[in-house]
Amino acid sequence: MAKVPTAAVAASGLVGGYAVARWTKKRPLGGVALAAAGTVAAYEWNRQAGPRAATALTTAYVAAFAGSHPLAKKLGAWPAVFTVAGTIAAASWAVTRRAA
Repeated sequence: MAKVPTAAVAASGLVGGYAVARWTKKRPLGGVALAAAGTVAAYEWNRQAGPRAATALTTAYVAAFAGSHPLAKKLGAWPAVFTVAGTIAAASWAVTRRAA
């Protein structure tokens, strides 16, 4: 089975969560998508890099979600989401790459 990089899972969770919430007009449904991807990413971060890295990256994932809201007021919604998704993807790649 092909391994999906955790950077892609985490970024997809942020982008996908926002997309689901926006297009369905049901914010809780977007939260489910965000949480599901975050859970998969956290599990893989723990497996690949250990509990300390997983805790740090999960905290960053939640902070990115929260930070996208004020950032959206300055950049717009989609640019803010893509900015935080790219940041989390880069952090995930950097941490899991070193652990491999």
